[in-house]
Amino acid sequence: MSTSNKQAVGSSYVLEQMQLARERTWEVVDRVSRHIEPGMRESEAIAYCKDVIAELGADRIWHQVIVRFGENTLKTFKQRSDGDPVLQEDDLFFIDLGIVWNGHEGDAGATYAVGHDDDMAACASAARTLFDEVRRHWEATRASGSALYAFAEQRAKALGWRLNLDIKGHRVSDFPHAIYKAGDLGDFERCPDVGLWILEIQIAHPTRPFGAFYEDLLV
Repeated sequence: MSTSNKQAVGSSYVLEQMQLARERTWEVVDRVSRHIEPGMRESEAIAYCKDVIAELGADRIWHQVIVRFGENTLKTFKQRSDGDPVLQEDDLFFIDLGIVWNGHEGDAGATYAVGHDDDMAACASAARTLFDEVRRHWEATRASGSALYAFAEQRAKALGWRLNLDIKGHRVSDFPHAIYKAGDLGDFERCPDVGLWILEIQIAHPTRPFGAFYEDLLV
């Protein structure tokens, strides 16, 4: 498939609707993050996510609802969590949601630390910092998707974290984006267009068994 076709959209696609889907998905992430607290199980957090999504009137979810606690924050999207852990007093968690609103795909995810573990708080913050640096690099240089992830890897090392290059972003659009078979953003050899690609950042602590995740739409 040509690079131009990898950025194709359907007849229903409207950039403003993509931005609205992004905002509504972040609304769910923010609301759920405030509800999660020590003593809760992953499964309980996932059930709460689904309740909020239904309450806010989403069309549907387009990928499974993911919440990871503790060591499960090292898992990739396709990997199953180990067990059903309880969030500890000093811990961290991330939320990853893909939701369809008005026929357009929202996809957002972020990591949050609870308690007083400075390393965990720094890791959660670093995922957002790294995302912001890569996004600004995209805006300033119009780099290709593959160049963005090369830059992300370089910056992650400089900041003292390990970047998981098995997670390299993906397409979104008017539902369903999967018909375009666009592949990963990190393998895309053109500058990604506005409102079509999710930049994903997943990092790991260099020595301790936890990590952090952040993703958002490039707009």
